[in-house]
Amino acid sequence: MDSLNQQLSFLLTADRLKTVLRQTPLTDGSRRENSAEHSWHVALMAMVLAEYAPPGADPGRAATMLLIHDLVEVDAGDLFVYADAAAQARQVEAERAAADRLFALLPPAQASALRALWDEFEERATPDARFARALDRLQPMLINMETSGGTWALHGVTADDVLAKVALIEDGAPALGAHARRLVADAVERGWLAAGQEQARPARSAE
Repeated sequence: MDSLNQQLSFLLTADRLKTVLRQTPLTDGSRRENSAEHSWHVALMAMVLAEYAPPGADPGRAATMLLIHDLVEVDAGDLFVYADAAAQARQVEAERAAADRLFALLPPAQASALRALWDEFEERATPDARFARALDRLQPMLINMETSGGTWALHGVTADDVLAKVALIEDGAPALGAHARRLVADAVERGWLAAGQEQARPARSAE
């Protein structure tokens, strides 16, 4: 029963992910999503969009990564993806410390297996991890398009900022990356996303 008690302790601790709010709103605009909802959504995306996974990727394994990828936010909290470099560096350290604590709640063999999956996701060294990371970046873009700009409009994010993240989507799922680029262009045209330098150049030359 010691093993069961460890597993149940881990699961009850993981329940706290429901209290961690992200910047991204729900599609109905009623409130911000929490990190547990985000994890479920991107895991579902891995199943539904499996045909867009890169060669050699296992979408089911990617879905497992996505179910655990944000567990560290129980301790570290969520950081807005467009936060500055210093904040991003602090978050990396906080998340590593959280992974050390949280996965250690499990029985040793299970702790090692899930921690290895979490590390793989972070390192993006495998097709599974790159596909998972691509979906993790695509999901908030889809929500922002559904909510007339969402966090892009709220925080003054530019198209250049978003396109820097789209490169990661292209790396893990080229077809989805191409679609993401189309979303950026559409968002700029609709006024939901501020044009970056690349988008502004044609407009200036046409004047």
